[in-house]
Amino acid sequence: MKASVRWTEGRQFVAESGSGHSVVIDGPPDHGGRNTGPRPMEMLLMGMGACTAFDVLEILEKSRAPVSDCTASLEAERADSVPSVFTRIHVHFTVTGKGLKESQVKRAVALSAEKYCSASIMLVRGGVEVSHSYEIVEG
Repeated sequence: MKASVRWTEGRQFVAESGSGHSVVIDGPPDHGGRNTGPRPMEMLLMGMGACTAFDVLEILEKSRAPVSDCTASLEAERADSVPSVFTRIHVHFTVTGKGLKESQVKRAVALSAEKYCSASIMLVRGGVEVSHSYEIVEG
């Protein structure tokens, strides 16, 4: 896997993935940015959320669960001192579908957290406390 991050101006960068996709990353104005994109740590948090949501959705689809929507909402806390690393992350899944079984959703969330989500597991091994919850919406 490869990526490049190219400085454009101020504190703005354009990051390009090895698969050819680009995203603007920027800082706040008080740090020389123009607020034209997410912050680097926000990208890390969003990446973790996408990684675990990807797993949960794939696991549910493989078990033929009737999923029509899946959202992972993340809240993170960071250390007060430099480096301001993540100390806690909570992921809340909202899974929507007709007749979803709680046991399937619970299993999918657990498997992602404990076995499949590389980003989450890497952060846990680095000392971040990661917790999960879920709700099922009929629809």
